[in-house]
Amino acid sequence: MADPADRDVRWVYQPVEVDLGGGVWALGRISAWWQDAAGRRWCRLRVGRSGQPARWQPFDPARVLLLPVSGL
Repeated sequence: MADPADRDVRWVYQPVEVDLGGGVWALGRISAWWQDAAGRRWCRLRVGRSGQPARWQPFDPARVLLLPVSGL
């Protein structure tokens, strides 16, 4: 997938927990949201301490849990 145009991207700071499989979870961050022409939501996700850069992927709420940004 090519990166979306900046005008179509909503930049954010959203902490998350990501299910890596096998009962292993890791902290991460969504830095942007984008919706394609078919209405599918994409997030620019980086998993902390993975050594991998942030990348666009379809948002899966069963695998990526949004955490509060401030307060509870």
